[in-house]
Amino acid sequence: MRLRSGLVVLLAVAGAGVAPVPALASAPRRIVAAVETPALFDDEAGGDADADDPAIWIHPWDRARTRIIGTAKNGGLRVYDLGGREVQSIPVPAGGRFNNVDVVSGFRLGGRRTDLAVVTDRGRDQLRVYRIDPVAAKLADVTVGDAPLLFSRDQAEVGAQATGYGLAMRGAVAVVSRRHATRLGTFELVAKKDRVTYRKVDTLDLPKAFTLRDGSSWTPCAEPGEDPQVEGMVVDADRNVLYAGQEDVGLWRIGLSPDGRFGRRSIVERTAEFGVPATYDPSTEECVPGVDPGEGGRIHADVEGATIYPAGRGEGYLLVSGQGDSTFFVYDRRTNRLVGNFVVADGPRVDGVQHSDGAAATAVPLPGYPRGLLVLHDGENTPDEGRVSTNFKVVDWRKLVQPSWLRAV
Repeated sequence: MRLRSGLVVLLAVAGAGVAPVPALASAPRRIVAAVETPALFDDEAGGDADADDPAIWIHPWDRARTRIIGTAKNGGLRVYDLGGREVQSIPVPAGGRFNNVDVVSGFRLGGRRTDLAVVTDRGRDQLRVYRIDPVAAKLADVTVGDAPLLFSRDQAEVGAQATGYGLAMRGAVAVVSRRHATRLGTFELVAKKDRVTYRKVDTLDLPKAFTLRDGSSWTPCAEPGEDPQVEGMVVDADRNVLYAGQEDVGLWRIGLSPDGRFGRRSIVERTAEFGVPATYDPSTEECVPGVDPGEGGRIHADVEGATIYPAGRGEGYLLVSGQGDSTFFVYDRRTNRLVGNFVVADGPRVDGVQHSDGAAATAVPLPGYPRGLLVLHDGENTPDEGRVSTNFKVVDWRKLVQPSWLRAV
């Protein structure tokens, strides 16, 4: 995560020149959250806890004991109930930094089926795997002691921190992005007695440069040595598709087979800053933009927080966070047509959502949420006590279908 100040276009080939995307005709819909989790503080007193990415685990027989699992980077994993109360805190291993999390259902481990929470440990360039005990509704580490590195060749390279970053699960296959790089990798979870390891399946390198309409080449501005990375991802297993947010570029649609092999790719929508030339200023550590050529889309960088709200017969919605202006975009899951956008504003009891990173949605009816819910990272939680404060906000899905803004699915 790097904070910086109609018809969906599909690019059949990366970098192909296309007409500008039309602007939305109306302002974003304003909704409010129902619940929030306790504030996390990214300082020594707060345990260097910085909320980032949520996942939702549905309890198999008692929906009231459903859990929200959130990463807190150096602060480890935090587990919350549906009321937003913290029920478990899991520290990172030595040198660890937890970035993204997702859930796997029905993984065979130790002779029985179990649910898992899988985490990218960007500090150690590994996956961390936790078994979810449905009786206690708590997590326990089941990662092998010699878990392989995801992208790095050795520990010296791990120290450079171009490590495992974003995460999305397709069954027992983890799709992982690499920090400061365009590379994606797939890794199959493998049971090893009562522990879990993984093996690499496939890799894909997204483009670093793109051809504009005038034939010139454009590369997103970044610090020297950094390429345009991916973080927010979600898998639509019904359609064998991975959606991946290349932060400064746009939202990709990428073929993904059940065994974790990558297929054809296209861009669903570009960032608003796509094609804008910029120069990195080392004195301010900021990119100074030039003249906008008008080839951008509607999502203000970074593209983050991809999740799917599923419905019957493969219907539903794809949601994406536009981190730059704290706006969320909603696409039809089947056609990728843009349906609308919204912001989470301050409410009477819960503050709004700014610069959101991770997101997770479910359509499963839950106590207090008969149509399901949406969990969003809030990058600027308030009140903040004059410190860097983050947390997670829970939105009742009914806020998004009443009064008929999105069709009821």
